[in-house]
Amino acid sequence: MPAKGKHRRPKSLALGRGFVAAGTGGAAALALPLLGATSAHAAAPAAAPAAPQQLAQAVQAAQVAAQSTEAKRAAKPAPRVYTVVAGDYLAKIAHNKNVKGGWKKLYADNRQVIGDDPSLIHPGLKLTLGAKNSAKYGAEKKAAPKAAAKAAPKPKAKPKAAAETRASRSAAKTTAPAKAAAPAASGYTSPVAAGVTTPYRASGSMWSSGYHTGVDFAAGSGSTVKAVGPGTVVSAGWSGAYGNEVVIKHTDGNYSQYAHLSSLSVSAGQTVSGGQQIGLSGSTGNSTGPHLHFEIRTAPGYGSDIDPLAYLRSHGVSI
Repeated sequence: MPAKGKHRRPKSLALGRGFVAAGTGGAAALALPLLGATSAHAAAPAAAPAAPQQLAQAVQAAQVAAQSTEAKRAAKPAPRVYTVVAGDYLAKIAHNKNVKGGWKKLYADNRQVIGDDPSLIHPGLKLTLGAKNSAKYGAEKKAAPKAAAKAAPKPKAKPKAAAETRASRSAAKTTAPAKAAAPAASGYTSPVAAGVTTPYRASGSMWSSGYHTGVDFAAGSGSTVKAVGPGTVVSAGWSGAYGNEVVIKHTDGNYSQYAHLSSLSVSAGQTVSGGQQIGLSGSTGNSTGPHLHFEIRTAPGYGSDIDPLAYLRSHGVSI
C-alpha cells in the first residue's frame, strides 16, 4: 500500500534514541557526582596543612614575644647615681634630683653606704637615686677618703680646730645666760636661753659643706625659741635636713634661721617683734638630738651665712 511506502522511522529507533538520551542523561547525572567527588578529593590535600601552619605561626609569635620581653629587660635603664659634692645634704639632693619620697627615701635606699647618721655624708660618696644601693658600707668608706681629701681640712689644721671648738664650748658654758635675757635697747635678743654647744665655722666631715654654717644651742626639746629681732617671717615649715624651720627677714636686710624645731608658732608673712615666741626647740630633720641650730644670713637661702654671734653682739645682745 502507498501508505506503507511512506518513510517512517521505526519505533525501535525512537526508543533507541530515547535510551541514548536517557543513557546520556544518566551518564551526565552520574558524571556530575563524580566531578564533585573528584573536586572534593582534589581540595582535601590543600586544606589539610592548615592546622600545622597555624601551630607554626603560634610558635613563631611566642618566640617574638619572648624576644621582645628580653629586649625590654635588657633596655631597662640602670639606676641613676649621684656623687656628693661639698655643700650637699640629703634634702637638697632629693629636691634637686626630684627623688620621689624625698630625703627619707634617698636615705633609706643608701643607708648601707651612709651609715646610721643621715647628716654624715661627704664629698665623693656615691648615692643611687630612686633605687636601692647595692654597694657595701665598708667599700664606700675605703673609697671615700680619697674623694673627701680634697674638700676636707688639712690634717695639721684639725688639732687647732678641735682646740678652738673646746675653747668655744668652754667659753659658752661660762658666758651663756641661765635665764631668758630681755631684748636689748635695739629690740634684739638671744634666740633661746641656753649655751652654745657647736660654734660657727667649726670644721669636720659631719657637715656636708665642710664646716658648721651656724651655731647650735643646747636647748632641750620643747624650749621656747624667740625671734632675735623685729622682722617678717619669710618661711615657716618643713625644710628637709633642717626639719621644721623658721626664716625671718629683719629690718636691716639680714635673715635669721631657726632649725630642728618641734613645733611652730608663726606662719609666712607674719610680722614679729624681738623676743616673740616663734616655736619650740626639738630634733626634727637631720639631727642627732634636741638642740637649736641658728644662723644669720645675708639672703634667705643656704650658703649666705655670716657669724651669728657677732651679728647679735653688734645689735647689743650679750652672748
